[in-house]
Amino acid sequence: MVRTTVFHGLLAGLVALLTACSAPQSDAPQQTAGSVEPITENIDPAAQALWRNLHRLKGEGFLFGHQDSLAYGVQWRDDSGRSDVKLTTGDYPALYGWDLGRLELNDARNLDGVPFAKMRDWMRDAYRRGGVVSVSWHMTHPGTGSSSWETDTGAAELLPGGQYHKDLRLALDQFAAFARSLEVSLPDGRTGPMPLIFRPWHEHNGDWFWWGKGPTSEEDYRALWRFTVDYLAQEQQLDQLLFAFSPDRSRLNLDQFESSYLYGYPGDDYVDILGIDNYWDLGHSANTATPEEDAARFIASLGALAKLAAQRGKLAAMTEGGQDTLFESDFFTERLLKGWQANEWTRQIVYVQVWRNANRERESRNHFYVPYSGHSAADNFIEFHEHPATLFEADLPPLYE
Repeated sequence: MVRTTVFHGLLAGLVALLTACSAPQSDAPQQTAGSVEPITENIDPAAQALWRNLHRLKGEGFLFGHQDSLAYGVQWRDDSGRSDVKLTTGDYPALYGWDLGRLELNDARNLDGVPFAKMRDWMRDAYRRGGVVSVSWHMTHPGTGSSSWETDTGAAELLPGGQYHKDLRLALDQFAAFARSLEVSLPDGRTGPMPLIFRPWHEHNGDWFWWGKGPTSEEDYRALWRFTVDYLAQEQQLDQLLFAFSPDRSRLNLDQFESSYLYGYPGDDYVDILGIDNYWDLGHSANTATPEEDAARFIASLGALAKLAAQRGKLAAMTEGGQDTLFESDFFTERLLKGWQANEWTRQIVYVQVWRNANRERESRNHFYVPYSGHSAADNFIEFHEHPATLFEADLPPLYE
């Protein structure tokens, strides 16, 4: 699984001590003590290159990502080559989010109706164009079959020794088979599975998922995360994953950010990316703060996250979020971009992923996070796309070399 860290920890501590004694004190972003490599021992070179190149982007710009971008949009479904991002800006997103919910049931489609066979093809297409793929998993409870949002049973019985532990292993086996099936031509001439950002057990500090606070204790959550990483690396020998940890912003205390953020944190040996899922500061309907208060808190959350990531040698990202239906026509430049630009720390965020554009015909509702053709925020999204700090697919340097 993870690399041995005793020697590295002692060395990093010595370097930090010498640096503190000899260098002037500064609040400027810099890599500090902690893991400075991906957690997976003998990680695939393409995944390691992705990690390294994302680090190099810090302070220069951020990847823009979108969930289910190639599968459907507000006004279309299953139309090859389309994306609401591309229809509006002329370019694809740099990062593509997908969800594997119902893979554990061996279903042909995920929880949002996306065929897994086509999802594989879309993932490969994104990689071939130079894009990045991130995967979340709204997993049904492996033991009870309850949905992610049914919270009667937590994770305790899924852990080693529990009555449902075998079922968890089978679910992870399904994931491993899916990850292995994503074979592509790698930069060094090999054929192998493409790199993935894997974001399991997300928003665990909320109480709305069975793995979240309440149904699952903090101790059991840590054990669930550690088992997941160890099993995929050691038993399944997957070597192309970067692991992203992503609490929900609405349950974080900005005045005590570090202790609040680290609830359930499995340890630096088990996480590559410190993420945050933030709808709360971006116009959430349940948030009664003023737009000005939200803007200040959005900046504070990004800055605090980036500082914590730097201290631990991790990448920092807004792993999920956005503004549902984009009721602010200048959202992208005035909320999102200005938040990233605010200071040296906020500019350490390496990617921002917004949620999906539900197909209106299929779901009979308005639920979207990027503007579709004719929407009032479309011109602002184009302006956002044209800013040098926002990286869409055509802007990307080679990330896997």
